[in-house]
Amino acid sequence: MGAFLYSVGLHLKLNLRNKEILIMYYIVPLVFFLFMGGIFTSILPGADKTLIQSMTVFGVSMGGLLGGPVPLAEILGSDIKKAYRAGGVPLWIAAAGNFISGFLHLFLMSAVIFFAAPILFKASVPENLPSYVLSLALLIISSMCVATAFGLFVKNVSKLTLLCQVVFLPSIILSGIMFPADMLPEALGAVGKIFPAAWGFQAMCQGNTDLKLLLPLLIISAALLVICAFRLKRINAD
Repeated sequence: MGAFLYSVGLHLKLNLRNKEILIMYYIVPLVFFLFMGGIFTSILPGADKTLIQSMTVFGVSMGGLLGGPVPLAEILGSDIKKAYRAGGVPLWIAAAGNFISGFLHLFLMSAVIFFAAPILFKASVPENLPSYVLSLALLIISSMCVATAFGLFVKNVSKLTLLCQVVFLPSIILSGIMFPADMLPEALGAVGKIFPAAWGFQAMCQGNTDLKLLLPLLIISAALLVICAFRLKRINAD
């Protein structure tokens, strides 16, 4: 238990000291929010009603997909992995530490958007706060599950960044935060439902808890956790 808590704390500190991770978790999402928040509310009627949700989905997706896998890939692709083994620390602790650290960072970034949007852009606050927080938590969890899978399977950081960008861009475009998802062709709308962003955005925009929207996030998370468990078992066996 002590090793696990130490790993979580270490990842939190390392993420704050890593400029690239800091950029992905905080700087780019919040700059995008400050820049696009004013544009959305100026040119799109009713954008203020879903501004918090749309900007949060963008930030969580960017932080999770582009920032989350990097620390894990750096550990597994370097001598740090040998240090874990030499110290008798299971590699799953590194993966779990990175997961929890990413969750906390993304939740904090989302909280900044939640409190700043009504002040800066007169955005509407979600009516059902518990439902919103639950949906947000599941979105972050599913996004970090995707990040963990990428980090475990791709050790080369350059290839990892490129692959994550390939996934990030369609997940944002097809999520419904830029324009209504029902405007998309049926095939593209179906593709968009593969990504957590689409389900998370719909769930957070609901006035109450809708299990039909939360269930896909749970399924995505559970499936990826199983895949990650098998991958970690194989890495330990190598």
